[in-house]
Amino acid sequence: MASVAIDGPAGAGKSTISRKVSEELGFIYVDTGALYRSIAYTLNGAGISNDDIVGIKNKLSETDINLCFIDGVQHVTVEGVDVTDKIRTPEVSMLASRYSAIPEVREY
Repeated sequence: MASVAIDGPAGAGKSTISRKVSEELGFIYVDTGALYRSIAYTLNGAGISNDDIVGIKNKLSETDINLCFIDGVQHVTVEGVDVTDKIRTPEVSMLASRYSAIPEVREY
């Protein structure tokens, strides 16, 4: 199975291009940024700071994050709750940058 990764700065059009290329090639589009935002949303909601590595590892070990497609649109669920809209705030985006730099988060 082939994979294509597109990386770049915020607002560069990565998601737009990725969705179009995925559709054209018949690939599944996965927004990894949504995964990092979901992790940040979850950890922040649990009161776990980005310097609490033990707390992060423990919370991630018990957290279920899933991507699903509803009518062709990707949605993200955390513990079965759709958080797609909640993870697109500026606050969560900033938190995602901090949490995503942590090796344990990237491994998850």
